[in-house]
Amino acid sequence: MLRAFLISATLSGAALLAGCGGESPAADAAPAQPLAGAQVVVRDTMLPATIEAAGTAEPFQQATLSTRVMATVEAVTVREGDRVAAGQVLVRLDTRDLDARQAQVEAGLAEAQAVEREAEAMAVRIRALFADSAATKVQLEQAETGLARAQAAVRTARAGAAELAAVRSYAEVQAPFAGIVARRHVDPGALAAPGAPLMTVEDASRLRVEVTAAPEHVRGLGRGSVVGVLVEGHPVRGEVEGVVRAQAGNMAQVNVVVANPDRGFLSGSSAVVLLPRGMGAALVIPAAAVLRQGDLVGVEVVVADRAERRWVRLGRSLPDGLVEVLSGLSAGDVVLVRVSAPDGE
Repeated sequence: MLRAFLISATLSGAALLAGCGGESPAADAAPAQPLAGAQVVVRDTMLPATIEAAGTAEPFQQATLSTRVMATVEAVTVREGDRVAAGQVLVRLDTRDLDARQAQVEAGLAEAQAVEREAEAMAVRIRALFADSAATKVQLEQAETGLARAQAAVRTARAGAAELAAVRSYAEVQAPFAGIVARRHVDPGALAAPGAPLMTVEDASRLRVEVTAAPEHVRGLGRGSVVGVLVEGHPVRGEVEGVVRAQAGNMAQVNVVVANPDRGFLSGSSAVVLLPRGMGAALVIPAAAVLRQGDLVGVEVVVADRAERRWVRLGRSLPDGLVEVLSGLSAGDVVLVRVSAPDGE
């Protein structure tokens, strides 16, 4: 484990009551505290070096739904925050006008089919008469032309019925994929116009983070590469979806996908992608050794058998409950990991 290369700890059996004979090395250190806990030696550690590229975590899929017809909204079946399944009806429009058109289309199709049957029967009779020299060629041509026109009229009527069926399908707005209703744009009674937004659905079970970086910082990265990502400061694993040229400048765009099955991260969260840059030296301590006081972050450093507060600046959160220290500590310092908080905490 990474911890074995970073720290060596010895557990104090009881609180030591010996006094501190010297001044604290930190100018703003808190009063010395007795030792009670594990003592961890801070060591230089080789960690993967990274370059931070900031971006925003957006839903992997997002769609703003609309319709192609103008009609009154009859019903809205969901509210913001509801989970929906693919194909679920979200908005229904008033279809009374379409119902009237449907009756007209059906009547027109029935009439065209009746005319077609009559024309086909006439063509059959004229063909037989022409074969017996009882009908002229002109009569045959007229019968064949009448049949062709009747057949064309049927095709036109069927195309109109298919078009109306397609329009009727727009009267029910359905979820294109499983997700969550991010925004509801209309209520019952509103007028829906073609192209106007009715509902926004997003699938945040995965998040996509897009960042830009210099080309030399993305060499070696490709689809499937695994990188570290900080979403709202929380370290997670990300998988590179692709590396392409950015729209502006001599920069590369990296798309990283982060799993979010419990939807613990909201879409729009700030994110930082850690682009690998080889190995580098770092100081690492257990996260349990970190103490917070308002916006200040500190640790207890063991000096002359006493624990003294020292303020530090932290970097990355690492696996195994460790955290990087950017300033405030040096290699060889000993920090205290208390079983319980010292007095006054």
